[in-house]
Amino acid sequence: MNILSFDIEEWALAKARGESREGFFPNLDAYLNRILDELDKCGIKATFFCIGLMAIDFPQVVRLIQSRGHEIGCHSHSHIWMNKMSADEAQDDTHSAVDALEQCIGEKVRSYRAPAFSIGESNKWMFEILAENGIECDASIFPAKRDFGGFANFGKKEPCTIEYKGIRLKEFPICTAMVLGKEMAYSGGGYFRLFPLWYIKQQMGKVDYTMSYFHIDDLIPEYDGILSKSDYEQRFKEPGTLKRRYLRYFKSNIGKGNALTKLNALIRSADFINVYQAEELINWNEAPVVVLYK
Repeated sequence: MNILSFDIEEWALAKARGESREGFFPNLDAYLNRILDELDKCGIKATFFCIGLMAIDFPQVVRLIQSRGHEIGCHSHSHIWMNKMSADEAQDDTHSAVDALEQCIGEKVRSYRAPAFSIGESNKWMFEILAENGIECDASIFPAKRDFGGFANFGKKEPCTIEYKGIRLKEFPICTAMVLGKEMAYSGGGYFRLFPLWYIKQQMGKVDYTMSYFHIDDLIPEYDGILSKSDYEQRFKEPGTLKRRYLRYFKSNIGKGNALTKLNALIRSADFINVYQAEELINWNEAPVVVLYK
């Protein structure tokens, strides 16, 4: 089972920070259309996790994706990491996002992914918030330690049911592989751009389940400069040390030149489905259960 997903936030975040580069928004539109056309050719439907601000500031983008038959999921409201919020702030953020997206597309939003997979041991209460807001499927768990938290003790790298304080959610965690002694998410994000395609296919062939995830801006061969300290801190809500800014620059730009070509080759090489289709195929009575405690 190979699940294909995209995180859609670039338009709204660029507007919020006053993006003024000529052609930036048309470039995003053009690359999105190229991806949608390729998915149509391959008969693939993906899940597009959109932030709520996309539904408010760029509803035409969200509706275009929906009109091509893809699932619209929720990716928070303004892309602030959940582990940077209090429970009350996260509740307001999730409610605003789900409401904005549902008003935009006229359908229930059932799937969710936290920005930067920012649900972990410190904020398990997010699962209660998701359930309260009608979310049935989550794709936020990074089942290993990482720079932004992760869930090192989660224990599963396959679809499972989460039980927490009386609620149950269907979970689709990110897939990782051990590389040089560290768990890395080879099937999406910066590591997808870093690793050669043959290695990614090799890793996917070893398991029965993969979750691939991409951002549109990751696929555009346009290189950004190193963020200033103030811009970094405004965007990521943490101290903008030189090390963090250089690391973010490296992760954001490596491998962009051939990323879209590599993605298209991956799409053509495997059978992909979206989260909703995967949920329908799984016998949840036999799926593993992960019980989380306070």
